[in-house]
Amino acid sequence: MKYLTRTIWVLSFISLLTDVAGEMLYPVMPIYLRSIGFSVLLIGILEGIAEATAGLSKGYFGKLSDQRGRRAPFIQLGYTLSALSKPIMAVFVYPLWIFLARTADRLGKGIRTGARDALLSDEATPATKGRVFGFHRSMDTLGAVIGPALALVYLYLYPNEYRTLFFIAFVPGLLAIGLSFYLKDKKREQKENKTPVSFFSFLHYWKHSPAIYRRVVTGLLVFTLFNSSDVFLLLKIKQAGLSDAATIGVYIFYNLIYALAAFPLGILADSIGLKKIFIAGLFLFVLVYAGMAFTGSIYYYGFLFLLYGAYAAATEGISKAWISNITDKADTATAIGTYTGFQSICTMLASTVTGWLWLRFGAGLAFGTTAVVTFGVLLYFWLSIDAPTSHQSPEK
Repeated sequence: MKYLTRTIWVLSFISLLTDVAGEMLYPVMPIYLRSIGFSVLLIGILEGIAEATAGLSKGYFGKLSDQRGRRAPFIQLGYTLSALSKPIMAVFVYPLWIFLARTADRLGKGIRTGARDALLSDEATPATKGRVFGFHRSMDTLGAVIGPALALVYLYLYPNEYRTLFFIAFVPGLLAIGLSFYLKDKKREQKENKTPVSFFSFLHYWKHSPAIYRRVVTGLLVFTLFNSSDVFLLLKIKQAGLSDAATIGVYIFYNLIYALAAFPLGILADSIGLKKIFIAGLFLFVLVYAGMAFTGSIYYYGFLFLLYGAYAAATEGISKAWISNITDKADTATAIGTYTGFQSICTMLASTVTGWLWLRFGAGLAFGTTAVVTFGVLLYFWLSIDAPTSHQSPEK
């Protein structure tokens, strides 16, 4: 596995540690927020605003990273901000402070994502993008197995003591910060354009981007517009009567499947095509959300989350590998940042709409609507988007 360079390993371990911190809190977050007075609708708005902040900043900082020809400083700053936001949510429990802390956490993600993914892309060849991004996703998601497992053990020993977890989560975040300083930038030429980068300047990339990029991203964004935060999946199984421990256990199981499958599916995607694996992932997503419209036992939800883990493994890293293969290397951070910027705006709308649909009509209609729309997106990719080759050049 010579294609897994030192930089890829360092980035992957940083992501693992950060996910240990973040995912230790993620399955507890909706329970904690409800315990301090947040409604389902307010949780949806909180998650939507937080993700929109991450998305818009991904585009801006991605563009800035490309213009300056630097990756490491953005990665270091982003992971630092996310780590520092964790204890704030435990110290200040008023809604405004929760909104600010959660937004700061997502801003850190926005600062680092474009630069990090561009650095991963720089370390790979077009023929190994699937496996490189897949390996990173596997390591990243392994942290999402360890984090909730630690939370599960802690809550078993100290039931309902949610706030202390936010302080515990600060420790792996600090380790990630330290590890990020082992990253070194490759020598890259800065772009000659010295024009200051405005916050929304990355939007201009859409007009000049390759046609295939616009077609692929359009399909991805329609899907995202109806793909709300995973918080709603956790709320669904919690309302079905599962205990806190069972809810976290199902989430750990999902992340374990995701972590185990992402790297092998990345290798498979390099062999048979990124598009085929991505469409297969969308089909699994349709099955999961259609299934979530009904109520079942812990085994029923366990099966759905098994499929959900396979879906995530087949789409998350694959979509970024696909985008990096159909855009100019010099614009990788901008291309991924532009996509994730629009994606997070759509996620904001999706989470808010899902929260409203759930509150007004119930969970069945909310999940069923997402399943129907996603099936339409699946057909769009199948019938309208050409399968990318390993050495596909950007089409203007």
